[in-house]
Amino acid sequence: MIRRTFLLALGIVSTLAVTTCLAQLPAKPITLIVPFAAGGNLDLVARIIAQPMAQLLGQSVVVQNKAGAGGAIGASEVARAEPDGSTLLVSTPNAIVVLPKMAPTTYDINSFASVGLIASTSQVLVIKADNPKFQTMAQFLTYVKSNPGKVSIAHSGIGTTNHVAIMQLQSVAGLDMNVVAYKGSGPAIIDLLGGQIDVLLDQLSSSINNIKTGRARALTVLSNERDPLLPEAPGTKEVGLVALDVSTTTGLLAPANTPPATLALLHTALEKVLQDPQVKEQLLRVGSLARPGSAEVFTNMLQKEEAQAKVLAATGKLKAD
Repeated sequence: MIRRTFLLALGIVSTLAVTTCLAQLPAKPITLIVPFAAGGNLDLVARIIAQPMAQLLGQSVVVQNKAGAGGAIGASEVARAEPDGSTLLVSTPNAIVVLPKMAPTTYDINSFASVGLIASTSQVLVIKADNPKFQTMAQFLTYVKSNPGKVSIAHSGIGTTNHVAIMQLQSVAGLDMNVVAYKGSGPAIIDLLGGQIDVLLDQLSSSINNIKTGRARALTVLSNERDPLLPEAPGTKEVGLVALDVSTTTGLLAPANTPPATLALLHTALEKVLQDPQVKEQLLRVGSLARPGSAEVFTNMLQKEEAQAKVLAATGKLKAD
């Protein structure tokens, strides 16, 4: 009965294939490591997919936040974990290929095996709703240029997509800001709303609730076009920063040397989860778009960003501060 249920859920073509795949997962909970604090984009995405994956795989799937060092603490734990499919990493490419170019890590791109893509989300420049210094992107640009080094802008950790986007923003717009690193979007949002920092560059998924409830305000999304989930915020083309066009992609990774059959099983389960209309709706509600994709697509993305990070590092443009 269990095998038949699993076969139906995953759509695998034979009971023999299911039995073979099942043999690759140990009889213990599967842990999804989120390398940042609770409340951020990766945390939200991981918690949305955890329960439906548990139902498909027939065993518990738990989410653990291992924040610190720009994602390196959580990524390191997965890199050294037993490659049996029981410890996985929910991550952006940056924590895997950019961070090691900016700070010492115990892993690199070869320490992981791709399971598949999960979701994508816009990045957004956010202020406290009653910020007295600026209320629009035009006012923000004018104020920062008139007060070099005096505006504080936060991100969720060194080497993250948010951190790199701040570098791009400063380069494209000719800005000089005081950049502040946090151990995830959650703590940064708390300080933004408390007035300790001026601006936060964040994923839409972790800031959308504060924007919709009026506690925060979006100056712009960091893509050329407006995001349909936040239609009131202009895109970078509208504010004169057409060269700034970035977003965040999330994927699932396993330790290197995880057996191919185990990776295939996990990928199949992930694909089924992301095709579920309820999961798609849950992701949309937090500002993310389900983006099922093969392990090969995610691997190619990692390799492309690895090559770009090498070039940036060689030119001295990747810095921890």
